[in-house]
Amino acid sequence: MADAGKKTAMTNTTPKSCAEVKCDCNTMWSLAQQFSSTRLCIETGKYKGRLVRDYAVRARRIAATYARFYLEQKDVFGDETKLGRYYWMALGAFASKTVACTFEAWQVTTMSVVTKTVWDGLGKGNLWLFCDISGWHWYNNRHPASFKTCEDQRDARNYALQVKEQLARLPWNESALPTIKYFAASPSIKKAFACALEFETETNQTTKQTIQYANLLNLAYHEQGVILQPLIYNDPAFARWVRTQRAPYVAWASPALELVFTHQCRNKHMEVKSIAPKDTELEDFVSRMEWIKSAAKKFHDLMRNKTSFMHSALSVMAAWNDMPDPSDKDSPKIGKSYEV
Repeated sequence: MADAGKKTAMTNTTPKSCAEVKCDCNTMWSLAQQFSSTRLCIETGKYKGRLVRDYAVRARRIAATYARFYLEQKDVFGDETKLGRYYWMALGAFASKTVACTFEAWQVTTMSVVTKTVWDGLGKGNLWLFCDISGWHWYNNRHPASFKTCEDQRDARNYALQVKEQLARLPWNESALPTIKYFAASPSIKKAFACALEFETETNQTTKQTIQYANLLNLAYHEQGVILQPLIYNDPAFARWVRTQRAPYVAWASPALELVFTHQCRNKHMEVKSIAPKDTELEDFVSRMEWIKSAAKKFHDLMRNKTSFMHSALSVMAAWNDMPDPSDKDSPKIGKSYEV
């Protein structure tokens, strides 16, 4: 992992004197990317790391970071007095956990063309969405005073040289970065953070809940429309195999299309899960969003009416932040090794 935090300044012979060093927007966004990379890496030396190879472990570490942002924990520079402002992050934790469960559900011994296409699509989407989403939240937590100023200047092409070199070593980088416009701000991401800021100062509880739901929906549109749709669902090969999984002769063997609002992969109680309607076409943005909005409503009800239950599940997932990488290099769930 590159050391993008170094800056130079003129020195003098005066003891205990200070030199002012200013970081521009590109430096701050570079540091944000460093945070994202570090969360998914195994440290191998000073400023060196290896990307977690197991796709499921990667997804669980992502779920952990999302949960920690929602819970306003110290390692993500959270503020407990503002708990609830990052509402999508709680839903995102459950969603990334579901991705991990999908990888774990597919008990395969060889990587067939069909499985690898879907497997890599899910892995690519989850990884690059995380780099995008976690970067926004880290910057807003770490340096809120300059966040708005630098909001429109996020561009991976302008990152510090060391960070650009690091990004170039991440999987799928050559296709992913231009497809998601190098992490550029979208109208939806701006609205989501405007909601978070509004939540911080609002005192009426009912209004705060309305603001939370707006934060969730705006981030959902950014997540699904700006990142995942062009990145994986518009890929003809990925879309074709997603459609194939709905065919009667394949559907019986495919993982259930459901979102479970616990730390577990499965739960028999309908009140804590959202099952996609049978006519959901996952590769179609409009069809997929209809299910996501339905799931968001159930999530919102649970967060309001079973708050302790939901926070307990999020706390369990938050503990996955340093989940170890399996050593079984022959496992089909293991990807290539990427030194970053």
